[in-house]
Amino acid sequence: MDCAPASDDVYLRPSVQTAVKVLIVGHFAVGKTTFVGTLSEIRPLRTEEVMTEAGALVDDLAGTRDKTTTTVALDFGRLTLNDRLVLYLFGTPGQQRFTRLWQDMTQGALGALVLADTRRLSQSFEVMGVLEEHGLPYAVALNQFHDAPAYELDEVREALDLLPETPLVRCDARDRVSSTRALIHLVEYLLTLSHSRPRPSGGTPHGHLEHA
Repeated sequence: MDCAPASDDVYLRPSVQTAVKVLIVGHFAVGKTTFVGTLSEIRPLRTEEVMTEAGALVDDLAGTRDKTTTTVALDFGRLTLNDRLVLYLFGTPGQQRFTRLWQDMTQGALGALVLADTRRLSQSFEVMGVLEEHGLPYAVALNQFHDAPAYELDEVREALDLLPETPLVRCDARDRVSSTRALIHLVEYLLTLSHSRPRPSGGTPHGHLEHA
């Protein structure tokens, strides 16, 4: 699957046939805003606010001492993977108090990419639990931080109790090629799932993922 180059165009290409909503999820300060901003071919929509002392009382700031802003609603971006397939990226807030908000955002999404941090793997369980509760398939991408311990992927898979078929990759949310590769793993996984499910009569419903 080829990745289209970055574009400043606001409008979709006329050839686009399939638009897919994908969530970019993960715990607090795992790099979701950076990930969406790195990949979006349009100016990303961000809802960031400066963090306050009051927020520090409820948010786990361990390992995030340089973080000064936080997403309070969503990040939104768009990525055209090829002439026929475009992804709409919805980055969700990471704090527990916003869980209800991004639960609502699962509506209409075909899948999610879970960003994880090896320094705080246990914080990913709640995120994955919400996705599983809503029946939303997902892939996991380990965002690379300079001071994060390096583990073999098999070790991380076991620690997160992932199913064998759940994609698990490494990525750098600051790097376009690396981040695109993580999304492609998710899209290929969604394609595999869509082919394994019975197709409803009347063809493929609007918004469902076909071979693109």
